[in-house]
Amino acid sequence: MDTRQGFPELLQVVLDCTDARGLAEFYRELLGLQYRPGHEPPAAGEPDPAGSDWLVLQDPSGTTRVAFQQVAALPRATWPEGPIPQQLHLDLMVPTAQDLEAQHERALVLGARLLQDRFDDPEEPLRVYADTAGHPFCIFVGGSPADGPT
Repeated sequence: MDTRQGFPELLQVVLDCTDARGLAEFYRELLGLQYRPGHEPPAAGEPDPAGSDWLVLQDPSGTTRVAFQQVAALPRATWPEGPIPQQLHLDLMVPTAQDLEAQHERALVLGARLLQDRFDDPEEPLRVYADTAGHPFCIFVGGSPADGPT
């Protein structure tokens, strides 16, 4: 925990969605995360009260990474064109172009939709996708987390 006085600590990014369980499963599989204890999917045919409200994913060390909040309705972003901007997106990074190719296939199999392909960009190879709820996210080749797309 950040002990600097006067500054809040970023806990997590929260994505609103109309299918919290479905979107949590998408990112759990894409990022290799796990549910916070008590947020795991119920057995088949059992009610899913957490999945109809709020779900949290953590990394293997238990650090919270992303959460999903169920909402009744949410207009899909139309980015890069159209009247509804992306409003927020996630930047995901891989070390090599070969890894970007592998993650491209994984993302599509999981239900992502390709929005923009800059794989051949010599300075910043990346691809932009929409997740299963329509939220844009990028996967790019980079050297450090601060090297996000411009």
